Amino acid sequence: MRKRIAVIGGGIAGLAAAVRLRDLLGPDADLVVYEQGDALGGKLRTGELGGLTVERGAESFLNSGPDGAESAAVALARRIGLGDDLVHPAARPAALAIGGRLAPIPGGTLVGVPGDLSTLDGVALAEAGADRDEGRPLLAPGQDIAVGELVRARYGAEVVDRLVDPMLGGVYAGRADRLSLRVTMPQLARTAETEHTLRDAVRAAQAQSRRVPGRPVFAAVNGGMARLVERAAAAGGARIGLGTAVRAVTRTPKGWELTLGPAAAPETEHVDAVILAVPARPAARLLSAVAPGAAEAVGRLEYASVALAGLALPPGTSLPDLSGFLVPPGAGSLVKAATFFTHKWPHLDGGDGPVIVRASLGRAGEEERLHLDDDALLEVARKELGELIGTGLPTPTASWVQRWGGGLPQYAPGHADRTVAARAELPDGLALAGAAFDGVGIPVCIASGERAAEDVCKYLEEQ
Repeated sequence: MRKRIAVIGGGIAGLAAAVRLRDLLGPDADLVVYEQGDALGGKLRTGELGGLTVERGAESFLNSGPDGAESAAVALARRIGLGDDLVHPAARPAALAIGGRLAPIPGGTLVGVPGDLSTLDGVALAEAGADRDEGRPLLAPGQDIAVGELVRARYGAEVVDRLVDPMLGGVYAGRADRLSLRVTMPQLARTAETEHTLRDAVRAAQAQSRRVPGRPVFAAVNGGMARLVERAAAAGGARIGLGTAVRAVTRTPKGWELTLGPAAAPETEHVDAVILAVPARPAARLLSAVAPGAAEAVGRLEYASVALAGLALPPGTSLPDLSGFLVPPGAGSLVKAATFFTHKWPHLDGGDGPVIVRASLGRAGEEERLHLDDDALLEVARKELGELIGTGLPTPTASWVQRWGGGLPQYAPGHADRTVAARAELPDGLALAGAAFDGVGIPVCIASGERAAEDVCKYLEEQ
């Protein structure tokens, strides 16, 4: 019998789920992807700036997985015919904006957590003797705490404030004292269950990462992440329902009923299985009738809002020889990170074209600071960038602002356990995927979508 599966959410997790479903179920499966917005891709969005292709969302993905093999993003890119179109950043360092200077990020850190305090080179001072062996592992099996709690106890406040906070802020727009160690640094959480000092736990986590010598850390798609989205949508071969809101999911004796469209004129569709690949709040709303326990666990997740400011500066504009920099929260600036885009990505640097800078603005709890119109936000970004770099920036020849309201999940300690509990509450034939559940980053979201597809296929095989 022909199987019909609905994927609710057209971000990269949902699209990866559709590709995996197609691979497992073959050409006869009837797949449909419903996306409430007007475009697929979620936080993957490619734009144009000064005649160049510049991402308005995630700009790259990890090249390798934790086991040293290719990441799920690279594997998907190869699966959909983009393997030869992967590009890598230049070997330029990144910096921290510390005390009016740009200091190189110390080497050998794990998301800012050092395994060798001698490498800090004045960027931060660790508390002497705090990281002592007390005869037991740092964490009990399965224990989860905030990243900041662990690092402060072992290295002191300055390492958190000057190193870990800006690194986590660049990825999550959150603070180390509120973010789960087990979600944001899963390898360190695992080694902390066996090692007695943070230094040894960091070194063990780094040793287990199995990074392949010579393999670049990051990759992107030449021509933009929009190509990854387009090719994934084509490979999945699903019917695409853009601008289609799914208002309810109901269990039936034969599968699932979806209520679609405007409340005044609803439509229904019947499917055999459902994958929810949407943010936490819409997921909780859709789960409320069929899995109230799961809805309650999922609905606790909070999000941070951020904005990206893209600036095309005149050709020849001088910038430090860096890929970009991160800003500790204590600096007080609205800018929390900047990428010197044409420095970082050699395939975009034509020599005589514009100099592209992309700034990330806003942190968790600071949403009101983003309540400026685009022109004012761009001027703040240009002014603060100049102050942080140490030289004023010229007026851009072109610019844009991309706002991501509620765009970045804030994983409080215990998030992983809450996700496990939520999934245990799900009825058969319903799966969850995406950043709301398994973490941010393109490879993580792709792997999450693929696992959800495998889960529903296993269910369908048993029917």
